[in-house]
Amino acid sequence: MRLNKHITLKHLLINNNKFIGLQFNSDKVLNSLVKDLNGLEWSNDYGMFCVPNNKTNLNAIFTLFKGVAWINTNYFFDKSNSKQLDEKFDVQWFRNREKPTNYKTCPESFLDKLEIKRYANNTVRSYVSCFERFINFYDNKEIDELNESDVREYIRSLVQNNWSNSYINQSINSIKFYYEVVLGMPNRFYKIERPRKEKKLPTVLSPSEVKSLINATSNMKHRCIVSLLYSAGLRRSELLNLTLTDIDSERMLIKVVDSKGKKDRFTLLAQSTLEDLRIYYKEFRPKNYLFEGQKTERYSATSVAKIIANAVAKTKIKKHVTAHTLRHSFATHLLENGTDLRYIQLLLGHSSTKTTEIYTHVASHSFNSIKNPLDL
Repeated sequence: MRLNKHITLKHLLINNNKFIGLQFNSDKVLNSLVKDLNGLEWSNDYGMFCVPNNKTNLNAIFTLFKGVAWINTNYFFDKSNSKQLDEKFDVQWFRNREKPTNYKTCPESFLDKLEIKRYANNTVRSYVSCFERFINFYDNKEIDELNESDVREYIRSLVQNNWSNSYINQSINSIKFYYEVVLGMPNRFYKIERPRKEKKLPTVLSPSEVKSLINATSNMKHRCIVSLLYSAGLRRSELLNLTLTDIDSERMLIKVVDSKGKKDRFTLLAQSTLEDLRIYYKEFRPKNYLFEGQKTERYSATSVAKIIANAVAKTKIKKHVTAHTLRHSFATHLLENGTDLRYIQLLLGHSSTKTTEIYTHVASHSFNSIKNPLDL
């Protein structure tokens, strides 16, 4: 039986007491049934009915509305947004850094929760930085004294000082993480307005620019790194995690293990890249990872960024180029050469074609059939 009535459960904090919010469109049946819940109140601030948050009331909600309305718990039960990457959790930088006098640091519980949720180290750094900027904005208040009005005021200050939408959203995420995940009050700040997400198109190099970039590398190791980022459409982290056994020269494929979202996939291995890799192997003799730094440790992300920056400096390329630019270029060039979007999605490891569709906005063949009015 399909239920047309819907009730969304929300976590509410009213006068420092936890409540279950019941959000639904006004309906005679639901309005009548909801009155049977114990401790029912109407919240003008949130515009919904609510009951004290306890197991008895939660069970009563499901029992009362069974067969009448579908209960949406997507906003109620905790879920992790972590990428679940297999990397060693590293917070030594947090302990060893120099801090200004009277500088407030994020609580240990904040770091503990990030570790338990297995957030990537880059995300940990971002969350810590954003959250500490927030709590130090209010130097005369303790962390747990801050409320929704304080959050709004802080976000307003970021907007007024022209911080990017991306940074503002990251700041909101870090604040919500502390109050909602660390302190266990999901959706406490769900009414905080976010800036509209920017829809920027990716930077794409032309095939000739990619070749000039590869040729501008200073040695075979660097050449292979740039070639693989482009010819396999790899993320930088995926490149650094490659092992010797991930290169399948028989099938001309590369196995990407445990990438974003804990997914494995195969992507393409170019013949020219394979030939370079064979020369590279004879010269450098990596033991575990395909690309290694000192003491056979995995090559660093910073080193990859420097390789690309140095190669760009030797060319006439004026675009801002990163490792991800090469991945964008790989996808765009495949699309321009007639590769089906679904295959590109598989090669990139995207969960949805909606993510891959961004390349239709930058592929040149999308505009080739359009005659410029000046040339008519």
